[in-house]
Amino acid sequence: MNWVILIIAGFFESGFAFCLGKMKEVTGLAYYLWGAGFLISLALSMILLAKAVQTLPIGTAYPVWTGIGAVGTVILGIVFFHEPVSFARLFFITTLIASIIGLKLVSH
Repeated sequence: MNWVILIIAGFFESGFAFCLGKMKEVTGLAYYLWGAGFLISLALSMILLAKAVQTLPIGTAYPVWTGIGAVGTVILGIVFFHEPVSFARLFFITTLIASIIGLKLVSH
């Protein structure tokens, strides 16, 4: 169950990065609403990470959490912020995903 919590925490990490990206594009009330989304996503991500490391090793959980956040942020950047897609970016995202899966497989 803590692996599921850790994955959700990683998604919220991507969520707070997405909110930061949206804050860059807007002004006025929308800026503060995206800022609130950032704070909520940040808090949920940290709380869920803290819950997951109660039973998972920090040396495994933290890299998996950051990796999920990084992969999710790159994908969100490509889809929503029209960031460039190149073979090199996709290759390294794929290797990051493989590393996350590898850490899960070798942890006890």
